[in-house]
Amino acid sequence: MRSSNSQFDVIVVGGGPAGIASAVSAAQSGKRVAIADDNPALGGQIWRGETVHSDPAARAWISKLRESAVLLFPGTRVFDQPVPGTLNAETLDGRVAFDYGKLILATGARERFLPFPGWTLQNVMGAGALQALVKAGLPIQGKRVVVAGTGPLLLAVASYLKKHGAIVVAVCEQASRASLAAFALGLFAHPGKIAQAWELRGELAGVDLLTSAWPLTAAGNQILESVVISSKRTPKRIACDYLACGFHLVPNTELASLVGCRLEGGFVQVDDLQNTSVPNVFCAGEPTGIGGVDLALLEGQIAGLAAGGHRAAAENLRKQRAKLRSFARSLEKTFQLRPELKRLTTPETIVCRCEDVTLSKLRPHGSWRAAKLQSRCGMGPCQGRICGPATQFLLGWAAESVRPPVLPVKLRNLTYESDQPKGELASVM
Repeated sequence: MRSSNSQFDVIVVGGGPAGIASAVSAAQSGKRVAIADDNPALGGQIWRGETVHSDPAARAWISKLRESAVLLFPGTRVFDQPVPGTLNAETLDGRVAFDYGKLILATGARERFLPFPGWTLQNVMGAGALQALVKAGLPIQGKRVVVAGTGPLLLAVASYLKKHGAIVVAVCEQASRASLAAFALGLFAHPGKIAQAWELRGELAGVDLLTSAWPLTAAGNQILESVVISSKRTPKRIACDYLACGFHLVPNTELASLVGCRLEGGFVQVDDLQNTSVPNVFCAGEPTGIGGVDLALLEGQIAGLAAGGHRAAAENLRKQRAKLRSFARSLEKTFQLRPELKRLTTPETIVCRCEDVTLSKLRPHGSWRAAKLQSRCGMGPCQGRICGPATQFLLGWAAESVRPPVLPVKLRNLTYESDQPKGELASVM
C-alpha cells in the first residue's frame, strides 16, 4: 500500500518499548501517528525474536500497537532533518520524507565496548549482539561462552544463552562485590526487580559469577580460543568459543543532537512531560537515561500522551516515573567504569575497528575532531558509535558536532527530488 500523505501529527522514531508505548499513547487522541524503525520488525533490541511471544509486557504492547491506528514503518532508517518538521529516511525501496507536527525520539541505546588486546578476534562480540544472533538462529548449543563487562545485561544474556544450550563458563562483572551488595539492598524499594534478580540467579546456578573481574586479553589463531580474565587482580585463562563482552550501555543521541536537543551528561535533557529543549520534540527511553524497560515504557507513555494533547493523563504518571528514575541512578552508580579499565588498551591495540586505528596513532591528537581529521578514527561505517565512547573513556574526548547523515545510507538517497513518491506503508510482524 503506497502512502498518499506523509504528513503526521506525531511521528515516533524508534520501535523499542519506549517508541511503541509513545505511539500507542499518542494515538489515543485520534491524531495521525506513525512509528519508524530501522529494524525489519518492531520491538527494538530487547523485544525481538521469541521474546515477543514469551514476554508478557511485549505481548501486551505489541497487541495494543496492532489494534491501534498507528501507521507502521519498519525497515526505515531516519538519517536527517533537512528543515524543522521534516525527516528524511531510507528504506529498501529508496528514500522517504516524513512531515510532522510533533516528534518523539525513542532511539534507544547500544552497548559500550572497551578495546583490549584480541578484542577484534572472530567470536569476540557484544553481549547483546551474541544474544541477538542466537535469537536470529545462530546455533549456540554446546559452545563455551564467557560473558564479561558490566551491567545487569550480563546476567540476562548469560541466562538466555544457557537456556539455549550454551555452556556459560563464567560471568565476569567489573563492579566490586561491595558495590553489587549495596545495589541489591536498594532493590527492596523495587520488589519486581528483586524477583527478576532472584530468577536470574536461579537460572545461572552452577555458573561462576566473578566480581572485580574483566578481560585482559583474548587469544586464538584468527578465531577466539581463550580469554585471560583479571579476577581480583589475578590473571586467569579460560578456554572458550565465544566472549560476549559489553560495558553497560551508551544512549543513541545522534538524531536528537542533529535536531538541536540539549544534552546534559551525555543524555537528552527533558522536562516533566518528556519535552526536550526543542519545541514539539519529545524524547523517551534510554536517550534520557539508562533505566531499563519499565522506565522506558513509562516515559514513552508520558511522551505520547503529552504529544497527543492529554497533559493531565501524562502528569498522573510522573510520580511512578520518579521512583523508576531512582533505580536508574542506582544503576549508573553501581556500574560506573573503574579506572583500571583504562590500562587494558596497549599502544598497539586497535581502537577504531572500521579504520584500523591504534591507540598509539590517537594519543598525539588533542581532540576527537583532530583525531578524525588526521587518522580517520570514527570515519568508518559505524560513524564513531564504537570508538567514540571508547575514546571518551580512554582519552576524555567528546564528539564536538553531529552531521547528517547520522546513519550510513546509500549515496543515491542523499539526492532526492520532491516530486518522487514519498514512501511505502508496511505492517509489523
